[in-house]
Amino acid sequence: MDLSTNYMGLLLKNPLVPSSSPLSADISKIKALEDAGASAIVLHSLFEEQINFEALELHYYTTQHAEWYPEALSYFPEPEKYHLEPEEYLEHIRKAKEAVDIPIIASLNGVTAGGWLHYASKIVEAGADALELNIYYIPTDIHFTGVEVENIYLTILKTVKKAVGIPVAMKLSPYFSSMASMAYKLAEAGADGLVLFNRFYQPDFNLETLEVVPKLVLSSSDEIRLPLRWIAILYGHISSSLAAGSGIHTAEDALKMLMAGADVTMLCSAILQNGISYLNTILGGIRNWLERKEYASISELKGSMSQRSVAEPAAFERANYMKVLHSYRERTI
Repeated sequence: MDLSTNYMGLLLKNPLVPSSSPLSADISKIKALEDAGASAIVLHSLFEEQINFEALELHYYTTQHAEWYPEALSYFPEPEKYHLEPEEYLEHIRKAKEAVDIPIIASLNGVTAGGWLHYASKIVEAGADALELNIYYIPTDIHFTGVEVENIYLTILKTVKKAVGIPVAMKLSPYFSSMASMAYKLAEAGADGLVLFNRFYQPDFNLETLEVVPKLVLSSSDEIRLPLRWIAILYGHISSSLAAGSGIHTAEDALKMLMAGADVTMLCSAILQNGISYLNTILGGIRNWLERKEYASISELKGSMSQRSVAEPAAFERANYMKVLHSYRERTI
């Protein structure tokens, strides 16, 4: 049984890739993920805000009191002695590479084409096998057009691609006005992979304190339908690898994504809820299903239920909208 797959030019032993999560901040847990069957690991993100804070802090301690007497400067630490979180992230990449034999995919999270992108080249130097760009951006300016939003993604991608020689994936929101067009533009701009989709964490209201509060809700299998649909539509039409990144909790979820055309399936909530060893359970379920259906490899399965492969491709488009509405039957009491 050949479970191997190719993601952005990386030959992986199977399609299960733990996505960015707190688990990857611990080297021992990275080792455990590999032992449980992970074929690659996406590290937790290094945020633009962290890098900008470091730059501001460094600027403060080296320039803020330049006019003071020389002896007074001895009260301030030397910049290189400061514990800088972005530098710690780079060291974490090095340690992860030493600890495991599977590919390590670093993650940068930001929204501008600023100096934080300089860290892309440092990430390469630290040994990362690939880089995921997680552009977490909510456009709230009513004068900011869709074209301008798209240009943010394209500019960041092109800037990073010029700086690095490793594969680069873009983790996307599903809210573009023309998802297929945007995916094509990113592929043409050099995106080696597209991760569908980013889960935006929505705020909530506390009615007692009258405050806006963050609220983390883990995913469920019901959330696979959106990436399932778009992976099935994009498969075979763009050059980028496709990663499914929402709602994968079971072997069945992963198999559906592969049949739609995904090269890998990324898991987070399922592992956080069920433990790291649950990866091996999903992998066993995939293997058992393939044997039962007499598939010899993942490659035989991939894309078999994509839009271009099924008898009714309109099921992925508007025609299915009417069918779903008319299929509803009111429950009788």
